[in-house]
This record gives sequence, structure tokens and C-alpha cells, in this order.
Amino acid sequence: MLRIIDRSVNSVSIQTNPDKVIEAEATVPKSPARRRLGVAERERQILDGAIQFFSVHGFYGQLRDLAKSIGVTHALLYHYFPTKQALVDRVYLEVFEGRWRAEWDALLDNPDMTVEDKLTAFYWEYVTITLSKEFVRILVFAGLTDHTITDRFFAMLRARLFPRLIRETRRHRGVVSRARPSEREMELLMGLHGGFFYITMRRWIYAQDVYSESAHEGYDETLVRDRVRAYLSASRDFFGDTTGSTRKRPAPP
Repeated sequence: MLRIIDRSVNSVSIQTNPDKVIEAEATVPKSPARRRLGVAERERQILDGAIQFFSVHGFYGQLRDLAKSIGVTHALLYHYFPTKQALVDRVYLEVFEGRWRAEWDALLDNPDMTVEDKLTAFYWEYVTITLSKEFVRILVFAGLTDHTITDRFFAMLRARLFPRLIRETRRHRGVVSRARPSEREMELLMGLHGGFFYITMRRWIYAQDVYSESAHEGYDETLVRDRVRAYLSASRDFFGDTTGSTRKRPAPP
């Protein structure tokens, strides 16, 4: 008899209050509808993801892994960038040429500023705007692969920056010359320019401290001015006006 009663009781479905069920379902958060990205937004998503991916994994990373890290299909990635080189070229334009400011050309050509102030103002903005973690790591990875990015970047520097810096360095020494820079002049300049890059390498490659008053930023304006001043002083001590050119003659009264 007990078995019959037990089966009878347990075979009855437990009744619930339907109002309570509806109320409980209403409190469960629903996943937001996934917004469909436009063409420009999707390309931006892929490009930003590629910059981060290459800065971590270098250029030997597989695009299939890149697509997975971004959250898109491999096929969609190829729809926007048919080849890996096309994507690398786009990253170069974004991270390297895209961060060069036209105002820097005007700044370095300004005849009313002292050379020290001019170079300090330029390099302070250059290290602040250009030498980001992604910039430094991608440039290093590029130098370890096929040099495509490094060759293009240094070609831009040789065309837009280095001639202006040599001209201003000679101006600081009181020299007017359009002669080709000597190897010694260029190596001294590379010590200045490369020194700023090494500051960021210490941070983003070696994970080491940078000894400046703004250690959390990695550099400050005082550090920039100290390096510029040391470079200009060395240039005057090493070369004087012995570059084979003539001093600028004072204007007649």
C-alpha cells in the first residue's frame, strides 16, 4: 500500500505560480543584439587588432590567429585585406607615416627660434606622439624580418628630417653649407636620434626603468633638452666651423 501511495504522490507534477515564472524570466538579463558594423568600422576594427597583434607576436604570426584574436572569420579578414602584405602596408601607414605631423616641418624651418629650442620642441613632441609601445615593438620586429617597414620609415626620415637637423646643427655652429653631411656628422646625429628611441626600447622591449623626473611617462622635457644640449655642444666641440664651408657674413649696417 505504501508503494502505491508513493508512486501516486510522486507522479503528480509540481504546480507553480505562472505569474512568478513570468516575473523571474523578466529579471534575467538578455544579451544585447550584436550590432552590424559598417565597412569603415570593420576595417578600423581589423586594423586596430592587427597593430596590437603584430606588436605582440611580430610578423611571423598567422593571419588565422589574428582573425581569431579580433573576433572575425578568416574569410572576412581576407575580404578587407587580400594579402598579408596589404595589411602590413596599412599598419605602416597608420603607425609610422600617419603619426608624422606636417607642423614639424614648419617648426624646424622656423628662423625665429634658437636651434636648441627648436630641436627640444620637436623631439619632445616626437617621443610623446610617435614613440608608442606599438611603434617601438613593431619597428623592432620589422627589423628582424624583411625590413619592409624599417626601410620605408628610414627613407622618410632621410627625406624629411635628417637634412633639416643637419642644417640646424650647422646653423648652431655658425656655418652655412649645403654640402653633403659627412659620415661623422651623421653618426653624431644618429646618436641623438637613436638615443630617444633607446629610451622607449628600455621601456617597451627590456622593461627597464628610465631615469627621469617623470619615470611613469618614461621621459620628460628636461631629459629631452639635456640630450639636445649635449648633442649641440658636442657638435660645436668636434667640428667648429671646419666642415669646408664658410661662416655666414653679418648683414651690412
